[in-house]
Amino acid sequence: MQTAPIATGPAVSVIMPVYNAADYLKATLASLQAQTFVAWELFAIEDGSTDDSLAILQSHAAQDARIHVLSGITNQGPGPARNAGIRAAKGRFIAFLDADDLWSPEKLTRQIQFMQAKGHSLTCTAYTRVTVATGATTAIGVPERITRADLLKTNTIACSSAIYDTTHFGLRQMPPLPKRQDFAFWLDLLQDADAHGLNERLMTYHARPQSVSSAKGQAAAHTWRMYRHHLKLPLPQAAWYFANYALRGLVRSRAPGLARVLGWLQKPA
Repeated sequence: MQTAPIATGPAVSVIMPVYNAADYLKATLASLQAQTFVAWELFAIEDGSTDDSLAILQSHAAQDARIHVLSGITNQGPGPARNAGIRAAKGRFIAFLDADDLWSPEKLTRQIQFMQAKGHSLTCTAYTRVTVATGATTAIGVPERITRADLLKTNTIACSSAIYDTTHFGLRQMPPLPKRQDFAFWLDLLQDADAHGLNERLMTYHARPQSVSSAKGQAAAHTWRMYRHHLKLPLPQAAWYFANYALRGLVRSRAPGLARVLGWLQKPA
């Protein structure tokens, strides 16, 4: 059943940074256009691609008035690109969709209904992780409730599954970090309200070898800097959370069965 618009204008503003995503972009846009919830607008921020990404976006925008392309931006990375889209957004709800991920047709309908029914202001969903190099798939669940202390130990909010409500948070933007800006952003929001998980697989995440999040060592280094410099955690506290982050990440990836027993990895409904 289609969800009715919630506010004047588009109810959901979808933010999509795009950089050299031509191989995936048509499928990603098709998954957005297939949503049973139709009251959305897309801000696709073309971040200086050298492939056909801009042409693909412009072609789709010419056929669908809900698609808006922000171009002429030098490559700044996904954080500044997302913030450019957030500043242009008009919807009550801000949703994130990376240019190589996919949404299930019911994603927005189910998640917005979930937020309205429960009064939640920040939510995420379970998802399927596809390792592009091998084609292997993994089902990743989400906790029912996520506190800031929980998230400091391990990031359980996948960016392309997240939605926040501007009536609670305002039009908040991601911090100016070169990497891990989405992780830091959720932690910033969680100072004001807990997050809640809809444990249904409504998104497909493609783990590409060249993706920003695929370099584990760099991600760990940037996570440490985020703890110390952005969050300004004292050294002992930062070390405690970083040790949890590293151990839980290792167990989740190498021994998912054990991670589920320990409660560090949820099974989707």
